[in-house]
Amino acid sequence: QVQLVESGGGLVQAGGSLRLSCAASGNIFRLDVMGWYRQAPGKQRELVARISRGGSTNYADSVKGRFTISRDNAKNTVYLQMNGLKPEDTAVYYCNADIFSSSLTVRVYWGQGTQVTVSS
Repeated sequence: QVQLVESGGGLVQAGGSLRLSCAASGNIFRLDVMGWYRQAPGKQRELVARISRGGSTNYADSVKGRFTISRDNAKNTVYLQMNGLKPEDTAVYYCNADIFSSSLTVRVYWGQGTQVTVSS
C-alpha cells in the first residue's frame, strides 16, 4: 500500500507565500516523476508543475517565475514553493507520483488534496 500525504496549505493574502509538501510512504521500490496539480471550483484539474527523479522540471505558464518545485529523493518527498500568490491560484492542490512497487510494476498515485486560498 502506498500513501501520498500533503501538508502546507492554508489561507494567505495576495502576494504572500506558501510551501506545500507531499511525502510518499509504503511499498515503494522507486519514485519516478512527481508533480502538483490543482483544481479550482467549477474547473478541470490542471498541471501546476512536475519534476523527474533527476530534477528536470516543467511548469504551467501561469506559475512560471513564481512557483518552484523540488524534491528530496532520500525522504520520498516533493515540495512546491509558491511565491507571489494571486487570488486565481486559489484551488485544491493535489500531489501526484509515478511509483514503482517493483522493477516492473508502476502506478500513478494521488494525494488527498490540500486547500490553498488566496485573498485579495
